[in-house]
Amino acid sequence: MKKEISKVFEERFGGSGVFYASAGRINLIGEHTDYNGGFVFPGAIDKVIMAEIRPNDTMTVRVFSIDINEYAEFGLNEADAPSQSWARYIFGVCREILKRGGTVRGFDAVFAGNVPLGAGLSSSAALESCFAFALNDMFNDNRIDKFELARIGQSTEHNYCGVNCGIMDQFASVFGKEGKLMRLDCRSMEYEYFPFHPEDYELVLVDSVVKHELADSPYNKRRESCERVAHRLGLETLRDADMAMLEAVKSDITAEDYFRAKFVIEEKQRVLDVCDALNRGDYDTVGRKMYETHAGLSKDYEVSCEELDFLNDVARECGVTGSRIMGGGFGGCTINLVRKDLRDKFVETAVAKFTEKYGHAPKIYDVVISDGARRLD
Repeated sequence: MKKEISKVFEERFGGSGVFYASAGRINLIGEHTDYNGGFVFPGAIDKVIMAEIRPNDTMTVRVFSIDINEYAEFGLNEADAPSQSWARYIFGVCREILKRGGTVRGFDAVFAGNVPLGAGLSSSAALESCFAFALNDMFNDNRIDKFELARIGQSTEHNYCGVNCGIMDQFASVFGKEGKLMRLDCRSMEYEYFPFHPEDYELVLVDSVVKHELADSPYNKRRESCERVAHRLGLETLRDADMAMLEAVKSDITAEDYFRAKFVIEEKQRVLDVCDALNRGDYDTVGRKMYETHAGLSKDYEVSCEELDFLNDVARECGVTGSRIMGGGFGGCTINLVRKDLRDKFVETAVAKFTEKYGHAPKIYDVVISDGARRLD
């Protein structure tokens, strides 16, 4: 990928720039809890967005996406927003840095990635984090701290891309470390690294190849449900709610809002249970909690789909330790904690059964927990 980027950069802009990369992410447990002030448990993975970038001594950004085979050019004022949706992520990062008093000037860039699109691995957060890290390094002497870089990516989603997301994806992409998962308290922003070197297990993603667009989607409606219940309970978020409190107001809220809040309250505790289990080396409990999360996402939060439920059932039939839908929902991947001696048989079975039922094969991604945003020497 680096050689291809370098070749295209030379052809389009002449010379060379500096390489940066940022990672996609998995989330072992803790879905839709980030914007509810709860805990998440993500890690950066060995799938990245990589960019070659060089200042161009103007106030114009010129950027080419190899994967989409499109070029965009835009200024740095609010009125200069590009029409291409992918370019708005980069424009938004520029604008959010400027809003915070940082410096951005014109630059040339070519980027590509191997973070699968639409699979729930946060390719958008990887793109935002890559450019936020690069522009901070290039124009601001790294004066913007890592938390603010994550918030810049989140604000880009809110203000320029129409997705009212939480902080988890950008946090994982910026703070990721090789061989470590991170428990992030999305209210206090305190975090802790947990070693993740399961000798007998692998993380395998099975991509249903059902694509989803989160803008103007049911994602935002789920958030609104949670906010309504929190307001009814007199709380800022559902972080401080428990099931007894929810049951007490059940007659005052809709059934839909009740089940949305039920999932979030139960998921908050599952994250803590998984952290304790990992400290004990108890992967059976980790897997059981993953299955519980999938059931909640499917039945209570209703963000699964037929294909993902099918893949979850196949995993259970194959004896996979843990499996669940991963990401915002409405398509994408299941994440599977699989014993190494079962990996090949599980993949073979999942591909065969899924293809027979849906007429196309799922994609398989083995992932390793890796570093987040960084400059490449």
